[in-house]
Amino acid sequence: MLTNDSYELLRRLASPIVAVTSAHAGRTNGMILDSAVRATISPEHPRLSVYVHKWHLSHDLVWASGRFAAHLLDQDQFDVVHQRQVADKLAGIPYRLGEGGVPVLERCHAAFECRVLNTMDAGPATLYLGEIVATHGGTAGALLTADHFRANL
Repeated sequence: MLTNDSYELLRRLASPIVAVTSAHAGRTNGMILDSAVRATISPEHPRLSVYVHKWHLSHDLVWASGRFAAHLLDQDQFDVVHQRQVADKLAGIPYRLGEGGVPVLERCHAAFECRVLNTMDAGPATLYLGEIVATHGGTAGALLTADHFRANL
């Protein structure tokens, strides 16, 4: 893939590694996000925004269901990151269905179940603003960051 200076500098913003899961009409999916950001400073209104490219199945599932779960991964969860190479992205990864019907990974640093409040068309992607409706504390492992991931490729 050809890159440029701006792209390479922007890659430094990619931390921590976040997986998003989604479900609709009996289909489930998971993917690693390009971007997930805390979207509030108010504890009364917990918000999270995720940026999902339109060519991913997850985009369509979130769009149709209005729900997603975002997961902060542990440093030992490289298997989840590499799962993108198979057709069934959740195959062999233990999960349960959360309150909103989306998969919640059994093992992760933390998980946030979200209901979509708003969307913004970002050209090749959609920015979903989610209201956090449930949180799940996960394992006590160290957080998987982009720097840690690149160092262990």
